[in-house]
Amino acid sequence: MKLYFSIILTLLTLLGCKNKSEAEYNYAYIGGEIINPTANYVVLLKLEETIDTIKLDNRNRFLYKIHDLEEGLYSFRHGYEYQMILLEPKDSVLFRLNTLDFDESLVFTGKGAKKNNYLINEFLENEIEEKHIFKLCQLTPMVYQNHIDSLKTLKVKKFETFKKKYETSPLFEKIARANIDYDYYSSKEVYPFVHYGKNKGDILKSLPEDFYSYRKDINYNDDLSIHYYKYNKFLKYTFSNISLKEHYVHSKNKHFNRYSLCYNLDKLKLIDSLVTNTSIKDGLLYDLTMNYVSKNKHVENNNIVLKSYLSKAKDEKRKQKMISFTNSLNALKIGSNIPNIALVNHENAEVDIGTIIDAPTVISFWSHTYHEHFKDSHKEIKKLKVKYPEVVFITINIDDYGLEKSKKSLKRNKFSCHNEYIFKNPKEATKTLAIHPMTKAIIVDQDKKIVNNNTNIFSVKFEKQLLGLINQ
Repeated sequence: MKLYFSIILTLLTLLGCKNKSEAEYNYAYIGGEIINPTANYVVLLKLEETIDTIKLDNRNRFLYKIHDLEEGLYSFRHGYEYQMILLEPKDSVLFRLNTLDFDESLVFTGKGAKKNNYLINEFLENEIEEKHIFKLCQLTPMVYQNHIDSLKTLKVKKFETFKKKYETSPLFEKIARANIDYDYYSSKEVYPFVHYGKNKGDILKSLPEDFYSYRKDINYNDDLSIHYYKYNKFLKYTFSNISLKEHYVHSKNKHFNRYSLCYNLDKLKLIDSLVTNTSIKDGLLYDLTMNYVSKNKHVENNNIVLKSYLSKAKDEKRKQKMISFTNSLNALKIGSNIPNIALVNHENAEVDIGTIIDAPTVISFWSHTYHEHFKDSHKEIKKLKVKYPEVVFITINIDDYGLEKSKKSLKRNKFSCHNEYIFKNPKEATKTLAIHPMTKAIIVDQDKKIVNNNTNIFSVKFEKQLLGLINQ
């Protein structure tokens, strides 16, 4: 592989020198190799707009030249996974990744690799740091602030060291600095939600007056960061937090419920009032509404939130998708029959889901894209089967890759194929069962009636739900 990259880099250098006039134009190369691919192509995007779909060769490699490059953040998708990449004129960035460990295995080489390796390493370190931040949130406000101030100082020093060692561009420096700042701001915004105590109003009152002083300088319509993960995460935390303060002005319930109808309507209203950039606004409104309806079990409340969302959003494609998702979810109300979806078992025989349910049953889902969830969920189900022999656990792969790929994945990880299925029509079935998020599971009784239309086998409440199912 190293030899392959060396040859490609040499060719790119020769191509760049071959014609001096070509060097005057903006262009960049992107290429690489996908280990354990889940599809035979990579999708290259800029601001969520597809630039091209690039086919992998017979070695699962590709090389692509972007003409008339618009410098900035791009993204590449493979299956359901994606990652950002910064491209500037005359970059020639190659990467290698393994889909079984997508982000952690990603390594860049070539001209422009240093800045991208810096950004991906920051991304991975921040994922680990986030768990640490959640623990620190139990500290008092001033002690907590001192801790996150220290973390920010270390990041700034690391960034300054990188700049001294390597030549950097103004664009990279702006993005790297924004990454540090938005991580810091997110740590501030998440504090009231993670800090122990159900009365979030009292927690807000205990904060120093200048705790959120940076908000006055925030651009809620930043075109540069519009599709950058850190910026979007910060915005979600911020609007949740500001709405919290507004919510307590008129809420009589001191104990905070993040899925209360009133609070989520407040959030939709706040986003609509503060964000003028249509793309940013539509993304925030869509994610908030999707998160609410996917976890809420009250049809009437779902419809109220949907109505509010539709009155504020502009993206017609997303609006239609949200209508369809909400209608599917509402159809799965507790007490209704599980839809009779067509499945294919691991003997390649077609069966209707209703014909295999004659006992208390848990239906869960997995995808090759979410490899860690695939492994963790199957291990958890194995334990649950021992503890609750009265319950049948049906597991369905939602991908459209065919039966053999599903069987190979199960066998490679030494999981049983018993009660494992794929959908006959994945797209239609995923829509009908409103499968979002991937951790979703459905509990059905022996009469095929839905007992819980959206639970999670990893939830602390899950085993209590199973006991209720067994004893009903």
